[in-house]
Amino acid sequence: MSWLLTNLVASFLLPPLNGLLPAFLGLLAARRRPRLGRLAMAFGLFLLAAQSLPIVADALLEPLESRYAALPQESLAGLDVDAVVILAGGRYRQAPEFGGADDVRQFTLDRLRYGALVARESGKPVLLTGGNPEGGGSPEAVAMEAALARDFGLSARWVEDKSRTTRENAVYSADILLPRGLRRIALVTHAWHMPRSVAAFEAAGFEVVPAPTAFLASRRPLMALDFVPRYEGMHRSGIAIHEAVGMLWYRLRG
Repeated sequence: MSWLLTNLVASFLLPPLNGLLPAFLGLLAARRRPRLGRLAMAFGLFLLAAQSLPIVADALLEPLESRYAALPQESLAGLDVDAVVILAGGRYRQAPEFGGADDVRQFTLDRLRYGALVARESGKPVLLTGGNPEGGGSPEAVAMEAALARDFGLSARWVEDKSRTTRENAVYSADILLPRGLRRIALVTHAWHMPRSVAAFEAAGFEVVPAPTAFLASRRPLMALDFVPRYEGMHRSGIAIHEAVGMLWYRLRG
């Protein structure tokens, strides 16, 4: 229930609700307070349009993704870590092409793909972490374990399947690894998710070697379409704002 309430509140801070809500409230206020109503509607529509611009999305993502650089590929073979920890990124529920079992969705697959490379090149054991925050079906880490073996030919040494948040990923992973003397980890997640993840895992007692993957901010020259509202722009803006809200929430909670 706490996970559901937290995500419900967060929805009002993310697109499209962060733009639709002031626009709707402005519409309701327009009869009694015409000027205030028009301003609220204009603000809401402006916010929706701005968040849809790829150039805005890149500007929001870049500070998150630039905190930790990608590991040089040639460094993976000698990576000085005790284990590779791969974070879940959501489930593909009841996948019909996989016999109706829960499988991994794109974000999780991105992390598994790179995590498999890091583990194979470094020769270090893998911990998969991800529970079942939405309820129903299999925990995310269980689906990850099956996909890691099926798609990449690797076996996970440990499967942490209770966590519902990034902070719980860290705490429950610590319960498994730290008693075994495994403190220095390569942490695999999306580049935009890495700042919050590193903070959570360091707070749980780990020494973290960030291994970011799937950088979303564009690295090509600007083009005309970057100034046109697009679905992908709003999606990426939403990811960046979600991370900013998540980091603020973690700081407030201590």
